[in-house]
Amino acid sequence: MLIVKDIHKTFFPGSVNEKKALQGVNLTLEDGDFATVIGSNGAGKSTLLNAIAGVFPIDKGSIEIDGIDITKMPEYERARYIGRVFQDPMKGTAGRMMIEENLAMASRRGKRLGLKWSSQPEMTAQFREALKELDLGLEDRMTAHVGLLSGGQRQAVTLLMATLVRPHLLLLDEHTAALDPKTAENVLSLTNRLVTTHQLTTLMITHNMRDALRFGNRLIMMHGGRIVVDVRDEEKKNLTVADLLGLFEKGAGEVSDSMLLS
Repeated sequence: MLIVKDIHKTFFPGSVNEKKALQGVNLTLEDGDFATVIGSNGAGKSTLLNAIAGVFPIDKGSIEIDGIDITKMPEYERARYIGRVFQDPMKGTAGRMMIEENLAMASRRGKRLGLKWSSQPEMTAQFREALKELDLGLEDRMTAHVGLLSGGQRQAVTLLMATLVRPHLLLLDEHTAALDPKTAENVLSLTNRLVTTHQLTTLMITHNMRDALRFGNRLIMMHGGRIVVDVRDEEKKNLTVADLLGLFEKGAGEVSDSMLLS
């Protein structure tokens, strides 16, 4: 469970560049919730994810994951609870290391690292089976360097790494935005399969209204650093893109070109 209480974040306070990025955000995700987050540029979507991940301290409020107060916890300590996939496929993996080595590191999340961190034979078999589920043939390329993979393959490996040890919370920050449409669809399908199969509590940012409606049991819309719409379950299932545009215009007063073209 994720509980975000009245969090605020202002960048460059007191200067001409002051930006109130989060203004009293309250959000609770129950175990297994798969929430898509949508909003125009500058709405506060990525700032919210970064605040939860601990990229920067918040000015006010609190953040809890499964009853653990992580508000003042540094980013590296929060990583034991959080799996994350970034927009840039180059992030989240070590390009000069083999696929198997990347997976071995991911399998150690939340554990003490020692000199014997590399995978054992039984772990190699486990990684091979996990890679088979990606249906990309990577189970036969486990010694290949991740940097040699395509963007879609690399993002799929990153997603697998983020979920190899079940995280308390999975954060997806527009993780298909840098991919071509076909590859993005494949990664989204993989995402949906992993999240639903393992019932992962997930927060996924997207600019695509159709994707926001297609995936998850909950839809959150942000504007001006606030949550302006929060719908779930049957109410979400019955929404159309036209309905979503209407909700956006009512809650935010404007619709960006990128959202209309998605």
